Amino acid sequence: MDKRHTYSIHLDWTGNQGTGTSSYRAYSRSHELSAPGKETIAGSSDPSFAGDRARWNPEELLVASLSACHQLWYLHLCTEAGIVVQKYSDDASGVMIEQPDGAGQFESVTLRPHVTLAPGSDEVVARALHHAAAEKCFVARSVSFPVEHEPSFAIGR
Repeated sequence: MDKRHTYSIHLDWTGNQGTGTSSYRAYSRSHELSAPGKETIAGSSDPSFAGDRARWNPEELLVASLSACHQLWYLHLCTEAGIVVQKYSDDASGVMIEQPDGAGQFESVTLRPHVTLAPGSDEVVARALHHAAAEKCFVARSVSFPVEHEPSFAIGR
């Protein structure tokens, strides 16, 4: 039987600068994302769309969600396989295509995890577990564009 999980957030637009959306430049894209018991995330649109570069935009949050989901599954699968990970980082990026009418969609996201393995760890198995993590990641399974993986490895001390 499938289990259902519900995720709820609250968004508050904080960008009314006095005249609401009376014109494209009359309002800020600033907003705050919150959920009970969690720190608020300051959001905006991408600076290309009149946003605040100091705040997270939805596109960055999507790439971050894909990266974090993959990392969590990867570490879990390594634990099950007896692969000891000492460090994990990712330099992920995504490509979004904007249409002439302003609509758009992501074309792809590439995850570039760099994993430091404990001495004696099997790099072949560790590499294969990236594929397994990709197949398990809830977020990657939910998007309609490819999520590529370019892992690199080092052996720790």
